[in-house]
Amino acid sequence: MRQPQAIELLDAWERGLAESPPARALTLLSASTGAERDRLARLSLGERDRLLLSLREHLFGPHLDALAECPSCGESLEMSFAVADVSVEREGPAADTLSLNAGGYEIVFRGLTSFDLLAVAHAPDAKSARRSLFARSLLSARRGGEEVAADLLPDEVVGRVAAAMAETDPQADVELALECPGCGHAWGAPLDIGSFVWGEIDAWALRTFSEVNALARAYGWGEREILSMSPWRRQLYLTMVT
Repeated sequence: MRQPQAIELLDAWERGLAESPPARALTLLSASTGAERDRLARLSLGERDRLLLSLREHLFGPHLDALAECPSCGESLEMSFAVADVSVEREGPAADTLSLNAGGYEIVFRGLTSFDLLAVAHAPDAKSARRSLFARSLLSARRGGEEVAADLLPDEVVGRVAAAMAETDPQADVELALECPGCGHAWGAPLDIGSFVWGEIDAWALRTFSEVNALARAYGWGEREILSMSPWRRQLYLTMVT
């Protein structure tokens, strides 16, 4: 993965402001890899998240700091971990289709991609989004030789498919094991690396525009001229200005 120029990253950030979270992830990856959005959208969610982790490491380094709220007592927890801690090694290429037997049903399904997330980005609630994603991933469901519609399958079967999907694409289902120092409650917090990276880039973009504003006012330089400077040189001028 190449290091995107500051102006490229700011352009991607600006486009992403009007997009849904799944679309933002594709916008950032397209700007950093040069790949077409459609090609990126066809990747499994695990492959997408692996690229987002790589992008994060290129931009801000290998260590991540985050906050979480204890669901039991509401206390805020600070956590720190490395990209390597949440990177899952691939055991081989993902299969195009998968199958399992659950509760007497013969299920054939596929893994999810960003195209699926984009399709449910505006679902009214999380439950509706999950059901829609399941329906999109389901290729066939049979019981006793008869085809069964996705919305008629019991929750147990839906859960089995979701678990199998996570097992075959583990990078897309990373959880952080957390324990509250206040009440001792332990839980698993899913890592949404797309939202995490977007939050960091959003903060970086606002800081960068503030720096550009300060230098433009002091020296009369244009935005592209300022952004073409190395971070070290730009910081040196900012130190002189302040």
